[in-house]
Amino acid sequence: MYHQIKTMKIKLFTVAMGAAFIATALNANAQKAYKEGVITMNMNAMGQAIEAKSYFRTDSSSVAFNAGPADIKVLSDSKGTYMAILVDVPVASIKKAAIATPAEIEEQRSKFPVLTFKPGTETKVINGFNCTKVVATDAKAGKTYDIWVTKDVSIPETSATKLYAGAGGFPIQYTTFQNGQASEVTIKSIVEQKVPAGTFGIPADFEKISMDDLKSLGGGGN
Repeated sequence: MYHQIKTMKIKLFTVAMGAAFIATALNANAQKAYKEGVITMNMNAMGQAIEAKSYFRTDSSSVAFNAGPADIKVLSDSKGTYMAILVDVPVASIKKAAIATPAEIEEQRSKFPVLTFKPGTETKVINGFNCTKVVATDAKAGKTYDIWVTKDVSIPETSATKLYAGAGGFPIQYTTFQNGQASEVTIKSIVEQKVPAGTFGIPADFEKISMDDLKSLGGGGN
């Protein structure tokens, strides 16, 4: 069991760091403007199919998902100055909250590609959202990505929106990037609701650690 938990944590760090930047949105001319609620999405991260929920309001977001025996939550603020990864593994009595430094946040963001966008005319409906295809180009890597955006909705802007800021709408089906790895994301639903109290905070029974401490729990590695 201990070996399984260590192996799992090596993978969890990268998955969680990537999740910190994917569940956010773009401001656009939209039919429905959300100020607070929850986004449900499917993610494909490191070969794992994951359903995640992103709770949001104008100043904060919280991405929550399960990975094996662990419950993961990634907290961030809208200005991109704060990020914490909460790891709860009940079978191992582990409750840790790794808080990133400003330098660590900037390092992660610096690894993102710089994308340019070419709007297309192809359209389709994805999970009830009217979407238009946009081709995103990473000239440095010589790669292109097909993404699908909608103008049906608008969500509060956060620090992670810069990647798709020029796409012309809220991304419903798109690619996210982490440490050179590309992962696919599809939005399933967006629901306007009051976010539960404590969603954006660190519970008192979680031990606060550094990102390096989180890595060491898995024996190192990114």
